[in-house]
Amino acid sequence: MKILFFTENFPPETNAAATRVFERALYWVKDGNSVTIITSVPNFPFGKVFDGYKNKHQTEIISGIQVIRVKTYIAPNQGVIRRTLDFLSFMLSGYLAALKTGRPDIVISTSPQFFCAVAAWWFSKRHALPYIFELGDLWPASITAVGAMRPNIMLKFIELLELKIYRDSDAIVALTQSFKENLIKRGITEKKIAVIKNGVDLWRYFPTKRNKDLATQFNIHSKFVIGYIGTIGMAHDLIKMLDVAENIRQYKNISFLFAGAGSEYKNLFEEARMRQLDNTCFLPNQPKTRMREVWSLCDVALVHLKNTAALSAVIPSKIFEAMGMGLPIIFVGPEGEASQIVRSTCAGICIAPEDTASLAKKILLLAKKTSFYQNLAEKSLAAAPNFSREQQAIQMLEVINTVSKLQNKTGDKIRKLPLKDF
Repeated sequence: MKILFFTENFPPETNAAATRVFERALYWVKDGNSVTIITSVPNFPFGKVFDGYKNKHQTEIISGIQVIRVKTYIAPNQGVIRRTLDFLSFMLSGYLAALKTGRPDIVISTSPQFFCAVAAWWFSKRHALPYIFELGDLWPASITAVGAMRPNIMLKFIELLELKIYRDSDAIVALTQSFKENLIKRGITEKKIAVIKNGVDLWRYFPTKRNKDLATQFNIHSKFVIGYIGTIGMAHDLIKMLDVAENIRQYKNISFLFAGAGSEYKNLFEEARMRQLDNTCFLPNQPKTRMREVWSLCDVALVHLKNTAALSAVIPSKIFEAMGMGLPIIFVGPEGEASQIVRSTCAGICIAPEDTASLAKKILLLAKKTSFYQNLAEKSLAAAPNFSREQQAIQMLEVINTVSKLQNKTGDKIRKLPLKDF
């Protein structure tokens, strides 16, 4: 099977989409498939080309995966106009690069970068190839939900194009059940939508002793650390955590770690410094190879989302990484699939975003590391195999094979055969 996959982000970038696409592709290659990734030159989230790369067309092989990187207009992860130009340039460059890759058996793209999907859809349509849309985010709904843009005529046009691509897709793989339900309500046939939730590579993330060098750097050897690891953006509303840190700053054994990058990283950092919150520490974005070491600093994993209806459909991948590390989870955000996973697995606790008083009390309780803490940690670790990245890769490959075989044998669209959820 020759798989052509469009994704704007790919390692050495470390965001959720880059990690998900890469880790699954490794299993597809191991299974004997040929995988070609069309992506940009690594620059996310700062809009600066990573060391060892130049913003030009280039090809490399990473763990048996052919990676084609295209030249784009590069912009940091902030500012709607420049980011949109970034997305549009990838759409054009990615499409042109695909013309030179040879004929694949199937074309796949992943969101949230919507124009990445446009390039893949148009390429598959022009060349009569089966196409799968992996739905990682309801874009453009998500950008209005976090306040990055107000509804306007342009977004309405994009939404119409979005629906057109959904209808033309031979299959849609949604990362959450809520995404599937959203599409069905908007007129997309249920039969061609499969739900495959996110996951974690268990050989990459497992219980690990606290990294001594990093602990020394932040003076947290003996501290109880609540860690937020990942993108720090508008969707995460982490300013509320500074309020909690300020309310319990008298407890010198408790520290808050924010590790990652994003549009709100600088604002969060400066706000913490302005308040003189010496119980907070900030670690810039780290390479993928160091993520387990960063997680090792944490006693509890914090998962924080802005309290909006659109984000109730999101399941942050850090939930599964925390499970792999055997960490209790504090989920703060809207009720939805993410909170359901945390509750049903007994892997942590869920707190309403506005209830900072209860959150502070729960943190103080967990810091005592009583049987309550230990039980959550054990349940979290036990839940991790239920969200194995390897199993997710196998499930995705099942959808790929189903679509490819149907298209090759009969020319029919997958909408004529129901897909199952995993």
